[in-house]
Amino acid sequence: MNTADDRHAPHATSDLGRRVAARRSQLGLSREDVADRVGSTPGYIAYVEERVPAPGIEFLVRLANALETTVQDLTGSTADLAPGGGRAGYRPLLEEIDEAECWELLDGHGVGRVAVEGRDGPMVIPVNYQVVDRELVFMTAADSSLARTAASGAEVAFEEDRLDEAFSQGWSVLLVGPARTVSDETSVRRIKDAVHSEPWAGEGRDTVVTLSPRRVTGRRIRVPGAPGTPSGSADQGPSRQ
Repeated sequence: MNTADDRHAPHATSDLGRRVAARRSQLGLSREDVADRVGSTPGYIAYVEERVPAPGIEFLVRLANALETTVQDLTGSTADLAPGGGRAGYRPLLEEIDEAECWELLDGHGVGRVAVEGRDGPMVIPVNYQVVDRELVFMTAADSSLARTAASGAEVAFEEDRLDEAFSQGWSVLLVGPARTVSDETSVRRIKDAVHSEPWAGEGRDTVVTLSPRRVTGRRIRVPGAPGTPSGSADQGPSRQ
């Protein structure tokens, strides 16, 4: 868990610093945790995140290993590449994720994808989302495909995933249910007060849309021996197709 110092730290001023801070937060590690793994000090980890450092390759390799990723990912050389380009892991396991853990993985807010029926057929839209009272909330433009779909009360599908490129494993969560436009001023105000951040796409997205899922499912791919996976998992049963 992050420390109080982490929460009040200034914004990172380099691409490397932002990626290090984001990956550390994703893993739930404090600067002290990362420093222990790297063989460094919390102060230097803070310097890497908050300043414009130029660490040597030896330190970058140790840092990438500590954050369970690669030097290429930390330095941004793979940022514009489609995810999942690596080879499959050795003897991967496909597991179902129960509904309670699916909500935990969504983690309150983030970026996912919504599948709707557009004017020219099915389309998938990247969206910022917020979880409010076991519903997903989206802020969109009044004339968007998502808003038009919600106005009709049609069902939509929402998906979010995470990939661990270094170990060829990850998870995916799928929610399916009717979307609706929220027009009641009291409800709109309550939802907007709960929203964590503005849509990344910019201003003009003031229409509140909610998804009330009737189905919440998830799947995870694990690779025996990778972080978070017992080394003997491959022998506990056959993998499912």
